Amino acid sequence: MKKLMLTMLAVMAMSVAAQAKTVKTTFKVNGMCDMCEARIEKAAKSCKGVLSASWSQKSHQLTLVYDNAKTTPDKVQKAIAAAGHDTGSVKASNAAYNKLPSCCKYRSGSMKNCH
Repeated sequence: MKKLMLTMLAVMAMSVAAQAKTVKTTFKVNGMCDMCEARIEKAAKSCKGVLSASWSQKSHQLTLVYDNAKTTPDKVQKAIAAAGHDTGSVKASNAAYNKLPSCCKYRSGSMKNCH
């Protein structure tokens, strides 16, 4: 009986592992400068399962590579919003946004010199 249970557990574990895969996606993230880029990428990479995150200042697109068994784009967007940056589907709270350096405030529409 013990052997049968161990076999069943092993089969289930292999089944779950077989369903996990590396996925690449892109989505919009608002930001202004190199400091924003570092903050956005750091927030994305803080999510377990993110393999790489690269944000483009020019296109405002984050390219994300992740393990879909460990995270989702929604979880990553929530982490980025918590760092103060609006994403395609998650808006940063006013409190998080207000913590950004003044040169990183993209909502105001004013372009200030960034560091």
